[in-house]
Formats: sequence, C-alpha cells, structure tokens
Amino acid sequence: MSSFFIKTKENPKLSKKGKNTAGAKRKGDGDSGAKSKVLAKKPHSKYNEEISSDSETEGPIVPRKRQPNEENDYAETPQEKKLRLAKLYLEQLKDEEEKKAEDDDFETDLIAGRLEEEVLEQKGKLQRLIAKDLIPPDASEIRVLRGHKLPITCLVISPDDKCIFSAAKDCSIIKWDVESGKKLHTIHGGRKGTEDRHVGHTAHILCMAISSDGKYLATGDMNKLIMIWEAETCKHLYKFTGHKGPVSGLSFRKGTHDLYSASHDRSIKVWNVDENAYVETLFGHQDAITGLDSLSRERCVTAGGRDRTVRVWKIAEESQLVFHGHEGSIDCIQLINEEHMITGADDGSVSLWSVNKKKPLSTVKQAHGCHGDAELQQPHWVASVAALQNSDTVASGSHNSQVQLWKCSQNYRGLQPLFSIPVSGFVNSLKFSSAGQFLVAGVGQEHRLGRWWRLKEAKNGIYVIPLKRRPPNPEEAKVTE
Repeated sequence: MSSFFIKTKENPKLSKKGKNTAGAKRKGDGDSGAKSKVLAKKPHSKYNEEISSDSETEGPIVPRKRQPNEENDYAETPQEKKLRLAKLYLEQLKDEEEKKAEDDDFETDLIAGRLEEEVLEQKGKLQRLIAKDLIPPDASEIRVLRGHKLPITCLVISPDDKCIFSAAKDCSIIKWDVESGKKLHTIHGGRKGTEDRHVGHTAHILCMAISSDGKYLATGDMNKLIMIWEAETCKHLYKFTGHKGPVSGLSFRKGTHDLYSASHDRSIKVWNVDENAYVETLFGHQDAITGLDSLSRERCVTAGGRDRTVRVWKIAEESQLVFHGHEGSIDCIQLINEEHMITGADDGSVSLWSVNKKKPLSTVKQAHGCHGDAELQQPHWVASVAALQNSDTVASGSHNSQVQLWKCSQNYRGLQPLFSIPVSGFVNSLKFSSAGQFLVAGVGQEHRLGRWWRLKEAKNGIYVIPLKRRPPNPEEAKVTE
C-alpha cells in the first residue's frame, strides 16, 4: 500500500541534529506499522509536525513547555491539524465577510437615505419633524448683540452657522461671531451726499443675502443700490444699479451666484455676480414688492405688498403664477422647501402656501393678537417670517415684542402655535441657522420701512435664541431597547 503521508522537504537543521519525522500508527500496515510503533515510543518534539503552506499565513507556532503527563496525551496528526487550521481560516474569512457586509449595508442605507432626502427636497416634499421636540429657552439663555445705533432692518447667517451679518437704518453692516458674540468687522455707513467717495451705503439698508457657499454678501438700500461684498473679508466688490425704487428683497439662487433682487419699482431683476453682469428684468406686481426668496430651482417667490398677491416667478419660462389670500398688505415671505412657503401680512395673519394651489393651505388670523381699545382693536401686523428649511418649524415676528414659533402639520395642511419668545421691539428680521440650533431676530424701535410708530422702551439689538430640544424620555428609551 502507498503511504498516506504528504511528503515535504526535510529540514536540514533537523537532519543534522538527528531528529526524525513523526509518523502515524495504522492498523494492518506491515513494516510501516512496525516503524510507527518504534516512532511512537520516542518523546514528543516540537519539530515532529508537518505544517501545510496554507497555514503559514496564520503566524508562527509558539512552542509549549512539555507537561509531565504529555507523553500520554493524544497526538494530533498532521491531517487533523491541517483540517483544524483550515476551519479556523474559513471561520475568520466568514467573520470578515459578515463584518464587511454589515459595513456595506450601513453605508448603502446611509447613501440611500441621503439620496432619498435629496429627491424629496427637490420635489418639495421633504419635511423633517422637529417641532414636537422643541421647548422654550430660558430668558438667561438668550443672548443680545448690540452695536447698531439705529433699528436693525435685516440680517443673514453664514452657511456654516459661525457668523451673523446685520444691517440697520444707520447704513452700517456688522459681521458677528456667533460663539463669542463679538464684532468681527464693521462697514460704516456714510452721510447722504457722500455716495461718490464713500465705500458703502449712505441710505437705510433694507435687505441682504448671502450665497450658499458663503462667498458673496449682497445688500440693498433705499437709494436703489445693490452692493456686493466678499463675505470673508467684507471687502467691497461691485455696485449694481438699475432699480428705480428702494431695493426691498435679495436672494441668491442656492448652489449658484445668480442673484435675484426686488424693488418698490414693482420689478424683479436677475444678476450674475461672478460676471458682474445684469441678466434680465421681470414685471407683474401692481404695487411695491416687499419681500423675495428663492432656493435651488430657477425660480423665486415674491410678496406684492398692497396688491395682496404672492407670485412665483419661473425665470427660464419667463412666466409667473399669481396667488391670492391675505386681506391686507403682504409684507414678508419665506420658502420652507421648493413647494411650500410662509407669508405674513399687516392684517395680522400668517399663511401657509403650496405652489400648486392658488389659495393658502392654512391661515392663522390675529397670529400675534390685537392692540387698542376693546371697540377699536387692531391686529398686531406681522413684520417678518422665517422657516427652518425642509422641516415642520416656522417663526413669525411682530411689533408686539414677541417671536412666535409654529408647527406645520403633516403635508403642510395647517399651522399650530408652539410657544412665543419675548423680545424688546419690532421684529424686523428672522433667520434660522442651517443646522437648526438657533434662531436670530433683528429687533428695533421702528419698523424697517417707516417711522409711523416708535416703541420708545424698545432697544435695538440682535437676539440669538437657542432652539432647545426636549430631553429623551427614559421610559421611551426602555421601550425602544
């Protein structure tokens, strides 16, 4: 019979020392059986094992100290050892593949989730449910930044949520650090008549916008001018002229440097900031435009003041959609996502809209209450609105010294009040941070567009309001586990 053992090259070092290769005892093998009996009597050695090349990658074999009774222990044959190592190797491969599969599944789910969110965002159907977890902040947690001499009229937050840019009736622009609350830069306003030699605004600044990459800052004033600044350094870059009335609204198209501007001259203008160029003008409103906003689509939305219309401008098609709903002048507008928007009016109402319906989905009248004698009560008009993009949370501000937070019901069918936050003055501007960690309110003694009413006890300032979340319920956590 042929030998069952795998032949390997003899180790020269072992042959010099007279070491023999161990064999296995087999029944009925004649001479080979006799030899195996002789070999079995020899002491067990660390050199008497055959190791397959397949097992070399498993690392060197660490020799064990021989125990007194080890000679009587069962001796593992080379074939059994090879089989054992092969099983270990296969188990290791299996564990590695399972871990890789889990990682791949997690990454796939993460990518799929992001893609799904992007699709829903483009369709205007993404609605992150945040409002249910929000709770009112303590008064001590609200910070107030002071630096402007006259009422704040507008503000924006940088895309990374690290800086706030504010402007006021004193014609100045201030860049603030959110974390420390300190001024990083101030662009001082000039006096009337110094337009030719002063770099900056010489009239009330009414609106401002920042590009989605944080590169450009745009500001518009009562003198019909639009100024373009480098947001990082606050260096003046360009001056756009062309409007025939005060510039009341500005917005950069998300992901681009296309700038939309609105004016009291009832027109919308499109600019290319990279090229320092004017593109086109759109007409349609019958009264001064009071607000403008845009997202990533090539369109913008506007509030038409006393013509009581909201309009969606499709820039590429050169067409517009007209919406009616408020009973008073529509003074402010903000997009929640590509399909839904929020507006506020001087009749005290806040309305929720879909771009697919000509009437509001929901309207809350007297959203900020009323003032005056019982028989002559008038609603507090809504001066500003803001939306946490792609969420169910919006806010409104009025001259009743309150910022009101609202929850949009599922599919944006209704508005429910959450809580109000006291501030001191006209809430002329509101903005949510991109990550939804805080809300900023620009407050002044007067409305941003006029001086017909002054709150003497009010102070000009920027309120940084944290958006606190409800702590997790331990009972809910136990159920989840």
